[in-house]
Amino acid sequence: MWVASVGASAAPGLPEPVQQLHEWALASRDNATEPFVVVDKKGARLWLFDGQGEVLGNTPVLLGLAKGDASVPGIGERPLEQILPHERTTPAGRFYAEAGENLEGEDIFWVDYDAAVSMHRVRARVPAERRMQRLASLTPADNRISFGCINVPAAFYDNLLKPTLLKRRAVVYVLPETMPIHSLFTTLTASSNKP
Repeated sequence: MWVASVGASAAPGLPEPVQQLHEWALASRDNATEPFVVVDKKGARLWLFDGQGEVLGNTPVLLGLAKGDASVPGIGERPLEQILPHERTTPAGRFYAEAGENLEGEDIFWVDYDAAVSMHRVRARVPAERRMQRLASLTPADNRISFGCINVPAAFYDNLLKPTLLKRRAVVYVLPETMPIHSLFTTLTASSNKP
């Protein structure tokens, strides 16, 4: 079974799936002492950990409009206006955060470069989308609005996420919402996903 037993690696107060992934990553040394991020899509929340598994912080996030755990093949090569609502998913899996820039020159962290999925500051450019209000709501039900990217509040991005991810290469785990968590992460760690 992929889940480590609760012990020294336990971080009290984490939601159960985040706790399970946290324990597994540390017990298996999957993060190789690198900082790591866990994105809980069901809870629309991002958790940031240092290389030893200590919680550095957490924040609500905005995610892809559509439920699902895989990106549509070739979606990263299509213009945004050609992406249909049901194709706007945040892919689940194990990724490495790679510093980069978007087409407007803003700094971002690529999560899945081929699918054009990144973590970046929330951009509240279209008032009708109410992105800031969605982040501030008490429920994750309205946090689904993006094209698939993980939208992070600017203060969290600038004060915690960016400094941590720029210091060391970080692993990003995006928890699935339509498939069993153990099947996804067992497969990934057994594969050659690590560099």
